[in-house]
Amino acid sequence: MATGWAGDGAVQDQIDATIKDAIKRVRSQLPTGPGLTHCEECDATIPAARRKAVPGVRLCIACQDAADREQGAASGYNRRGSKDSQLR
Repeated sequence: MATGWAGDGAVQDQIDATIKDAIKRVRSQLPTGPGLTHCEECDATIPAARRKAVPGVRLCIACQDAADREQGAASGYNRRGSKDSQLR
């Protein structure tokens, strides 16, 4: 019977689903294949240690940091809603 209240563990289920979605999204964006020796944005040399640590690397650290900041600003939307909105 529907009572309007969230069931036991509903909040944890929401947290788990949000984390699984985030992991799935990030894994789909991982680079694959051989890494580049020079950044595809600024043509700076990508150090061998970075190419070894990040398989498929395509950007230098500075360009990757800028791309991460740009993407992070646009990804703050939680489509499942906040915990407070679900408890009302």
